[in-house]
Amino acid sequence: MVAAEQSPAVCAALDQHAAAVRDIVKRGIKNSAAVPMSVLLAGYARGLVENSSRSAIIAPRDLDAWVRADWLPLRLAAICLLATDRD
Repeated sequence: MVAAEQSPAVCAALDQHAAAVRDIVKRGIKNSAAVPMSVLLAGYARGLVENSSRSAIIAPRDLDAWVRADWLPLRLAAICLLATDRD
């Protein structure tokens, strides 16, 4: 989240990933309205982690690395962003 605050590019990437995740868990999962969002997000994140290599899920450590981050760390960060969203 710090990288998103410091970089418009990272912020935009996280926003795009968050929108995609929101669509997937709300529209792509049958009866999703009956399941808490936190459960949907946890299930989606678990699926991503289980289907990836261990090295693919290492989060970048600094701003420059987040600007060049791969798809998976950005997607997982977006899931975390949605999980903390109180709206």
